[in-house]
Formats: sequence, structure tokens, C-alpha cells
Amino acid sequence: MMRPGISTACLYPMEIEKSLERLLAMDFRLFEFFLNTISELRPPFLRQLRDRLESAGAEVKSIHPFTSAIEGMLFFSEYERRVEDSLEFYKTYFEAAGTLGAKLLVLHGQKGYQASKLADEEYVERYLKLYRLGQTFGITVAQENVNQFRSENPAFIERMRRMAGAECAFVFDVKQAVRAGFDPFAMCRAMGESLIHVHINDNLPGADCLLPGRGAMDYAALLDVLRERRYGGDLIVEVYRGNFGGEPELAEAGRVVSALCARYNAANP
Repeated sequence: MMRPGISTACLYPMEIEKSLERLLAMDFRLFEFFLNTISELRPPFLRQLRDRLESAGAEVKSIHPFTSAIEGMLFFSEYERRVEDSLEFYKTYFEAAGTLGAKLLVLHGQKGYQASKLADEEYVERYLKLYRLGQTFGITVAQENVNQFRSENPAFIERMRRMAGAECAFVFDVKQAVRAGFDPFAMCRAMGESLIHVHINDNLPGADCLLPGRGAMDYAALLDVLRERRYGGDLIVEVYRGNFGGEPELAEAGRVVSALCARYNAANP
């Protein structure tokens, strides 16, 4: 059953606990948490967030590491010792996800890949190390398509899916495909049945990141592609604070996405 949700990134740089309160007040009950600093990985803070979620009948689907911008250095460089140390550090994220009840960690991967000596096969080998480690904690590491990262190209995503086989998962983000200059539907198709999570937003010429319902994205076609992929996940609104005016616009976007979920569920009983 597809559900509507939202990322706390929409209200960044508001602190995560304050963002949660604002979004709960808008009737959102499914979240992606952007964890933005070390102190937000500490168990007492995480337990406070978990208790607030439980009291509101809400849940966290996924977490997004604040180290996503440097994952190329952490996992995909030529310095092997740093890879091993970074795997150890990411256990902290997996533990945080477990405390919150999340089942998914979003990976950006390698930025500036054009100058890298790392072959696609080596990239996938590193990804599999992280994926398999996450599985020991009950957490799935899912590769997101991200502009200016190795994952921006649907052709690479298709190769990655083929090389990793069953040990592979993807996050599809509409705006990231548009920013990278690729057809978002081609990106979605490239992820195949390994697609487990969607960041939904909208766009217009000259505006690549808008709230759902504020642009010209063909959502009917998107739902068709998701149906072809047998997608069984949710739709998580993800934009940034500069992409909308007042906070009531988020609540309106939530209603748009709720309607999309209802349409998808009705066609896939």
C-alpha cells in the first residue's frame, strides 16, 4: 500500500525535532529524517524522536546521512583504510535507524566521478560492502540518483543493477534526474524492480525543484512506470526551504501526494 510522506529536509535548516513538530501539525505521519550532525546520532536524542513519533502514531521510513556529500571520499577513493574506517562509522547510522524504526539509508555515493580512477565494477564492490553491512542491522542501503554523482546517469544505474543482482536497492528522485539532464522516466525504468523508495517533487522549465502539484510533471505517466516496476514503496515529498513560500504549501503538497497514492492503490489492490 503506497503512502504519502515527507522529508525533514523540506524545512532545513530548522532543527529536526522542530521540523517534526511542524510536519506532524500538517498531518504528515510518514517521514524521511535528514540527520544533520553528530549529536543527532546519540541514543538519548534518537529515543526522544522515537517517543514523539510513537505518541503521534507516526513513523520514519528512511534516514539520510549528513556525510552524504563526502561519501566519495569515505567509500569510493583509492585509500582502502578509510573505506574500512567509514564502514565502521556507518554502523552508527544503522544503529540510529534501528532506534528510530527506519529500514532504509539513502546513499549518494561518489561525486566528481569523471576524474576518478575507480571503475564501475569497483564502485559496486564498495557499495556491496556497505549494503551487506547494513543488512546485518536490518537496514537496506539504497543508492539514490544524484546530479553530479556517478549515479546521475541511467546507464550507470542499469549497469549497477546488473552487477549487484539481488543485493541492490535504489531511491528515485525526480528533481535529481531533471537537474542532471536525464529523462526521469528513463531513470525510474533503469532502477527496475530494485526501486524501493521515491523522492517526489515537481518541475517546470527553469525550475527543477518544486512542490508536487506546482509544476508540469506527468504524474499519471510516473505512476504507470512505477506500476511496471511493481513498485511497493511510498512517495516522500522532498524539496528544500527555498523552493516554496509559506509552510501551508507543504500541507497542500501532502494532499496532492495523498491523492496520487490513492490512485495508485486503487489500480493495484
